[in-house]
Amino acid sequence: MLGGGLLPGKLAVVIGATGIGKTQLGISFANQGASQEGQRGVFLDLTSRGDSQNHRDYAQRLFQWEMSVASGAGRTHPNQIWDRELARRDVMHLFHDAGRRVTAADMDSDAWRLWKSEQIKKLDSAIAFFYGNFIHGVRRIVVDGIEPVDRAAESIQFELFEYVYQQVIRKEHDWLARDLFRVDYRANAERVAGNAYDHTEIGAMLLATSHEVMLDDLIARRIESGDVLSNANTIIYMGKTREGNRMGRAIYVAKHRGSRCDDVIVPYTIEETGLVLDRFQ
Repeated sequence: MLGGGLLPGKLAVVIGATGIGKTQLGISFANQGASQEGQRGVFLDLTSRGDSQNHRDYAQRLFQWEMSVASGAGRTHPNQIWDRELARRDVMHLFHDAGRRVTAADMDSDAWRLWKSEQIKKLDSAIAFFYGNFIHGVRRIVVDGIEPVDRAAESIQFELFEYVYQQVIRKEHDWLARDLFRVDYRANAERVAGNAYDHTEIGAMLLATSHEVMLDDLIARRIESGDVLSNANTIIYMGKTREGNRMGRAIYVAKHRGSRCDDVIVPYTIEETGLVLDRFQ
């Protein structure tokens, strides 16, 4: 459908309602990194409900992939970054106790200050998580757990993703290392240079839950100027369809730059092996 696949170093956004198959698609994308770049991709789970996504269950069932989990607590000691066994982790669940708040309007001033304080501390962990994976060969990132809001500009999670995408994923390796090591950068500068990677090769996939359930409603939705969708290289909608008294699922590529792309709406089913697109059976 994408005329060759998602492009390295670009952002793809997958949007659909809860249970439509977004996470399974993300797992497949991350797993494919093993054969194409030599390392599977990693997951950053931004859900703020306190319950993480089913990444580990899906990975085990679909690909016999035993995901390792980063703690997400505190800054990683510099010595751990260079040790692959300590630094290489598959998934980080950034927020465990944030409740159901996903916009600033959900919080009073005290709750907002607590959120921002927690966010700053968690970002240190995220920087260590990503840098430790990048220097050991990871070139695919999947960000999951984005919950639906009326306007993307109001979402705390979209705001956090924008920061992570622009200031971590898209940052040159030595500048990201400066953010991580801070006053210890000079002591690690030689190893930073020896473990350089090309940040322009790192591709990201954002999985966002929508209010809309039906695919037609997703296709008709308006993209706000300046939001994460307008800046994405690829937008994929996953939604339900109705034929008579039967409901189904279908996928549609709403936007894709860089190669020829189908305009066809393709039905799919979710099997034990993951997503199965009807036209490719």
